[in-house]
Amino acid sequence: MQWKTIFMKELLEDWRSYKWIWVPLVFILFCIMDPLSTYYLPQIIQAVGGLPDGAVIDIPETEPEMAIMMSLTQMSMLGVLVVITITMGVIAGERKSGVAELILVKPVRYVTYILAKWSAKLLLVFVSYLVGMLASWYYVNLLFGEITIIEFFSLFLFYFVWLIFVVTLTVFYNTMMKVPGLVLTSTVITIMAMSVLNQIFSFRLPWLPNSISEHITTMLTEGSIPNELWMASAITLGLSLILLLFSRYIFQTKEMAE
Repeated sequence: MQWKTIFMKELLEDWRSYKWIWVPLVFILFCIMDPLSTYYLPQIIQAVGGLPDGAVIDIPETEPEMAIMMSLTQMSMLGVLVVITITMGVIAGERKSGVAELILVKPVRYVTYILAKWSAKLLLVFVSYLVGMLASWYYVNLLFGEITIIEFFSLFLFYFVWLIFVVTLTVFYNTMMKVPGLVLTSTVITIMAMSVLNQIFSFRLPWLPNSISEHITTMLTEGSIPNELWMASAITLGLSLILLLFSRYIFQTKEMAE
């Protein structure tokens, strides 16, 4: 009952701050931007004045698999930043304002409070990501070629594992810090550091969380799910669970110390 109350409170706050409107719209924009601009590039060039006499641009044909991966690339860059931004104050903001103390004194279990906040933000991210990718899937099928429903939901679910990790990592830093800006900075730096490690050790450690997008590309081109994708997804989910456990411990320790 306590979990449901906090969960619904968080959903209501997101609705009042219009996150349930602007986050899906932003995700739609991110997901359709590259496929549409790639398809209509010749018309765009003509509209801005065309090419100089004698100049020729040979634009290779884009496969549907590569077109929909453009959407995931935008999600990996801008989409992840939006996810961190909407999550950076989910606990830290209430700790800073003193609202968290008022809720936890009732009493509410620390794990209940964290899981309710985490679940509410995960639901917002899931719905927004689903709407954005459905828009991308529609335009890719319309303009580039067919992506089957099995291929779509495979790439959708595997990449959502990465978004689960991003939300969980941001919540983890929420339990450590009271300043949302520091949560944002710490999460971004961590993800950048993981990206560097993935680039350096991708051949020896193909199961790092940041490698999920690369394995999804392999899945689409080869038509089967590589073992590395299963391993990377399992490890990413495992790390998310560990982060949640540490979040509860750190949050309870800090709150009791204060």
